[in-house]
Amino acid sequence: MSSISKKLKNLKDYRCTIDPQTKDEIIVEYAPLIKYIAQKIASRLPSNIELDDLISCGVIGLMDAIDKYDPTRDNKFKTYAEFRIRGAILDELRAQDWVPRSVREKAKLIEKAFQKLERELGRPANDDEMCAELKVNQDEFYELLDQAKSVSLLNIEDYASFSRGDKKLMMGVLDNKKYSNPFSTVNFERSKTKIREGIKALPEKQRLVLSLYYYEDLNLKEIGQVLNVTESRVSQLHTQAVLKLRMKLRNEFDSVEDINM
Repeated sequence: MSSISKKLKNLKDYRCTIDPQTKDEIIVEYAPLIKYIAQKIASRLPSNIELDDLISCGVIGLMDAIDKYDPTRDNKFKTYAEFRIRGAILDELRAQDWVPRSVREKAKLIEKAFQKLERELGRPANDDEMCAELKVNQDEFYELLDQAKSVSLLNIEDYASFSRGDKKLMMGVLDNKKYSNPFSTVNFERSKTKIREGIKALPEKQRLVLSLYYYEDLNLKEIGQVLNVTESRVSQLHTQAVLKLRMKLRNEFDSVEDINM
């Protein structure tokens, strides 16, 4: 355990006793983590989004984590910091509303096609069936997926988009709220069940991509090496999986609030 981690663990009133020098030390120590998270998010964004801008947002998220971390809760600071860093970056991307309307429309078009074919076939559609439904060739379909990938990134509210650390953190942070309201508890359990069912219904490669990306914390390039496919193909598989889950959850719940924990 580093000296900084020991300081964090031993603080009883962290916000009152932390000093500026320790804050600076934390920022320096966690700089590689900020860059890693920013790079992972940037890999699913258009090329015009600057990595340095994402890193700057991540630094703000880390500073927010330093100010708000409560060492009396059963959460490690690193886990809490990861959540705040990622959240700050995604919040800024949402605020900029940088996804063009045309891209959102294409994402909705793909979702509707997935929904229509799954209803007709009784199973998730494959690529050839999607191409036929959308009246495009395979290259055009993959191009649509590449354009739509950025839309799925911003749905941090969807439980399926949380990493293992985020899920554990959120369950700890919201534990009292969740169990103090029976209706929230039922919705929480229902959400988990529906998401598990949705993931289970995905094609094997899409399930594997989600598992490697969110649970094993591999990046797209590393997943491509595991599956022996290109990084671009991994991105397409990921986008298909997320769009299918969004479609399924939208059918199961009346509003986004019903999906939230």
